[in-house]
Amino acid sequence: MTNTTDSSRPASRPYTGAEYIESIRDGREVWLNGERVEDVTTHPAFRNNVRMAARLYDALHDPEQNERLVVPTDTGSGGYTHAYFKAARTPEDLRAGADAIADWSRITYGWMGRTPDFKAAFLATLGSYAEHYAPFEDNADRWYREAQEKVMFVGHGIVNPPIDRHRGMQELKDVYLTVDEETDAGIIVSGAKVVGTAAAITQQIFIGSYAKIPSGAKEFSAYFIVPMGAPGLKIISRPSYEFAASTVSSPFDAPLSSRLDENDGILVFDRVFVPWEDVFCYDVDKANNFFVGSGFFYRAMLHACVRFAVKMDFLTGLLTKGLETTGTIEYRGVQSRLGEVLSYRNIFWALIDSMVHNPTPWPDGTVAPNGETAMAFRVLATSVFPRIKETFFRDLGSALIYNNSHASDWKIDELRPYLDRYIRGRDVEAIDRVKLMKLIWDSLGSEFGGRWELYEMNYAGNHEQIRFEALHDQQHTGKLEQYKELVERCMSEYDIDGWTVPDLVNPGEQSIIGRTAPRSGSLVAGS
Repeated sequence: MTNTTDSSRPASRPYTGAEYIESIRDGREVWLNGERVEDVTTHPAFRNNVRMAARLYDALHDPEQNERLVVPTDTGSGGYTHAYFKAARTPEDLRAGADAIADWSRITYGWMGRTPDFKAAFLATLGSYAEHYAPFEDNADRWYREAQEKVMFVGHGIVNPPIDRHRGMQELKDVYLTVDEETDAGIIVSGAKVVGTAAAITQQIFIGSYAKIPSGAKEFSAYFIVPMGAPGLKIISRPSYEFAASTVSSPFDAPLSSRLDENDGILVFDRVFVPWEDVFCYDVDKANNFFVGSGFFYRAMLHACVRFAVKMDFLTGLLTKGLETTGTIEYRGVQSRLGEVLSYRNIFWALIDSMVHNPTPWPDGTVAPNGETAMAFRVLATSVFPRIKETFFRDLGSALIYNNSHASDWKIDELRPYLDRYIRGRDVEAIDRVKLMKLIWDSLGSEFGGRWELYEMNYAGNHEQIRFEALHDQQHTGKLEQYKELVERCMSEYDIDGWTVPDLVNPGEQSIIGRTAPRSGSLVAGS
């Protein structure tokens, strides 16, 4: 029996927000602050993040919001789905997917990275190149249909815990996720995966390995999906910014972390059973080629770039309003830096156009986003985000600190006149100025903002690996040799005697160099 959720529910349409919320009340084992969370949908560490995810599902059913979000399914269900859950066969299909990602991302202002359409980057490949999943192609087909029809919320854990990384994978079997046992019905797995972003509020979790698996180490090569409520699966959450905001802050003071903290967690598997029907790979060679060979990597980078571009729109508007409020928008240097931020924003939207309209053909006739552009995005974004944060901090300075402590201050009659007089902005009342500055601080200066900076800098892998892979890709395709050949062709057109090609004219008598050699010991003419 497969481990998918809600199998009795009609598959002709996606979940609604209410159905999504109900689906994650499944007895999952989530730990936070020394206690087991009874229900993530009501706990103050998760409840508003759950409801922001529910907004996404409700938008799929809202005629005023879903024009660019949904397309007909290709499963024969007669229903509709989020456009990125459907295998792309043309650039127009990729454009529809990108537009749907953008519209969903605007609902969360670009501040949720692991929304359901992120894993659609993988789930749609299950229907575009089933042969890649042999001998589990039937599993791929079934999951493609179910995930598309329901718009399932699947998270992932593909990174091994950063413990003793100088040691080989097989030396760390007590930590890394491995197959403990094979049975006729499936496999039993134990070990840990990170970072488990949003795992506490997803319906399922996909498990794979970003690290290269050694030859013969089949026990590390199982790729599968398992429900979050599976017996033996535990989520040990990091500190919750939403919980902190609900305890010592307020939505006014922490407007992002109060509702968009897609909590990260350590995924611990303690002899978790996975049916064979939910396995996609159990082979070292295929596992090591899974992310690129399936097309998941390129589709994941398109999703990431669209989400990042939406965030750039938000940050650009945020910086502009901040500079207007502090009265520095007219300064020449400030305007130049705002122009730089706008240019970065334009670059990322242009990268999306390149990925969509110059796609990489796939073996079965489908298309994947342009691979070279995907590589460029994952390197560029890691450098741009810290640069933008620096611009905010330099040009807004103490305006981000010169604020009162809590929303409750505004309700104190004795205090309010002082607040209104001394912390107002340029043509902006004090309460509106503080509301804006608190939003900027929550975006970039709070613990929530610091986590996001780390996230953006390491989103697609460690800073050296992503650059190495960009180099390796160009070496593998022969492009780097072509660039060198261009240089060699230039150098072949001249030598110490002049031009070596017939269409260019040598200096000849026009050159004064070497016309009369200086006598031994004499000064060079003109010295």
